[in-house]
Amino acid sequence: MARILALDFGTKRTGVAVTDELKMIASGLTTVETPNLLSFLEDYFSKEKVELVLMGEPKQKDGAASQSEEFIQEFLKKFAKKFPQMKVERVDERFTSKMAVQTMIDSGLKKKQRRNKALVDEISATIILQSYLY
Repeated sequence: MARILALDFGTKRTGVAVTDELKMIASGLTTVETPNLLSFLEDYFSKEKVELVLMGEPKQKDGAASQSEEFIQEFLKKFAKKFPQMKVERVDERFTSKMAVQTMIDSGLKKKQRRNKALVDEISATIILQSYLY
């Protein structure tokens, strides 16, 4: 069975989350420096069967596209060229960063640990994936 992979795209780094093979559990996988994302995905796809990639769709409160959408569109063009058979869906990611920080607080992480932006990105990707699954 194949997994679903979710990306919380950022210009510096991208959070990555993945389901189990039964697509029941969403787990944070890692955070990747965005310039290395395509090579990371190529390596991951060679080792794991993935049927769908979810890409966060950042929107402003009024529903308008976020400023980072331009960078995401650039990445998606490169992604489609490199992985033409891979299905991609967009998922609204409004408030996922705030939810990620709240999750960190609720789980008892200290303030210094909550400043780890890579961890916030990974948790945000997990939230994007969970929102799609449920």
